[in-house]
Amino acid sequence: MRGFPSLSIGANRFVPEGSFAEATAAFLRPHRQTVDELSDLLTTTNTGIVAHFYMDPEIQGVLTATEHPHVSIADSLAMADKAVKMASAGVENIIVLGVDFMSENVRAVLDAAGFTKVNVYRATSEEIGCSLAASADTQTYRNWLQKASTYPNPLHVVYINTSLLTKARAHHLVPTITCTSSNVVRTILAAFAQVEDLDLFYGPDSYMGANIKTLLKSASTWTDAQVATLHPSHTAHSIAALLPHFHTFEHGICVVHHMFGDAVTAKIQRDYPNALLTAHFEVPGEMFSLAAEAALHGRGVVGSTSNILAFISERVRDAIERGEQVPPIILGTEAGMVTSIVHQVQALLRAASSDLTIQIIFPVSDEAVAIDESATTGIIPGVASGEGCSTSGGCASCPYMKLNSLDALFSLLQVIHEKDSSLLTKHFPNAFPELIGNFTAAELGSQPILHMRAFQETSSLPSNLTDAIAAHQTKHRA
Repeated sequence: MRGFPSLSIGANRFVPEGSFAEATAAFLRPHRQTVDELSDLLTTTNTGIVAHFYMDPEIQGVLTATEHPHVSIADSLAMADKAVKMASAGVENIIVLGVDFMSENVRAVLDAAGFTKVNVYRATSEEIGCSLAASADTQTYRNWLQKASTYPNPLHVVYINTSLLTKARAHHLVPTITCTSSNVVRTILAAFAQVEDLDLFYGPDSYMGANIKTLLKSASTWTDAQVATLHPSHTAHSIAALLPHFHTFEHGICVVHHMFGDAVTAKIQRDYPNALLTAHFEVPGEMFSLAAEAALHGRGVVGSTSNILAFISERVRDAIERGEQVPPIILGTEAGMVTSIVHQVQALLRAASSDLTIQIIFPVSDEAVAIDESATTGIIPGVASGEGCSTSGGCASCPYMKLNSLDALFSLLQVIHEKDSSLLTKHFPNAFPELIGNFTAAELGSQPILHMRAFQETSSLPSNLTDAIAAHQTKHRA
């Protein structure tokens, strides 16, 4: 049986193995003319770009090659922070390359930071959805939250990968704070440490919720010193005590991570026993357990896209220092991550004048490509259906993220240059002007995001959130 496709990265080269890797690698060296045209348009229009790690390799290749100072590729949490820095530097327009909830979050954070006059645009005027966000925009999720509201001391920790409207509806029913895959465990444990008799409801990602439960059950058997690495206020006893009060939604998935199931995991165990393992918190339990076990022994990481990138960079630095080869690395998340990985790994190798080679393994089917005669290379990641998934392997790419094409970006920049307001308004993030209680949905939905930002600064739930939990308890008793 053929192995997974892979990309071997050297200081000044990369060697793809398998058609999927070839299709991805084809965009890592973009045409200089395209890069220069993008830089010129960004400068002329005073525009910055914040893009997610899961962007199409073609567009990421161009973004990483440009020397424009206001271009950033990051995870969903850092995107908003980067946008604030750009606005602080005087950028007038910010294009968000991601799905709709990302542009909504950027708009909300910029408004809260006082940059209401900075324009925020989506790459396309069409809706850019998300399977996970859609699972929270359902009556099933609202019913789940309605049940949560019957508890005396509830807190809803909602994944940032949801619409502003979802956040607003949730916060109206139950005190709510957003989280990301990088801070979700700290948020949950801080809440239980800070609020007595708490019942915490996490959603909508079912795999992430189940994986957190698995992690906490395991932690309840650890030494207190080991538990302290998760949160200093907890012990194995306190972790065991909170488990019955930790509730998760069971009907939400990301189509990208859904495919990293038992078949992929079995192939990894069989064919790559010595590989380092990385896995996003959203992957199914089989992949999570495999990577979590590896992480306990220093051979893997489970977390966000930024956690994965940091782990790979750390292992490359260690290998350079020791003069040892890095074992193959399994990329247990969306394949779009590879552009940033190549960029960062090559920078480390060049700085050290190292001749090491880093092999990235894509746990996807080698057949997970589509033929596109109009494309420069003739092949693009993803099967012909456009989902980027194969029944014989994992998921190659997010079909929603790929709506952010290079053509769409150039078209939008041209419209910005021409200042055609009738067209530009179609690219604004969703506004959500409807009233929920005494607030617009946009205003109310921004509150959970601001609670998270406050938590990021202090590692504690903000007082206005704990006050809301106390007020809910008083109302419940009445």
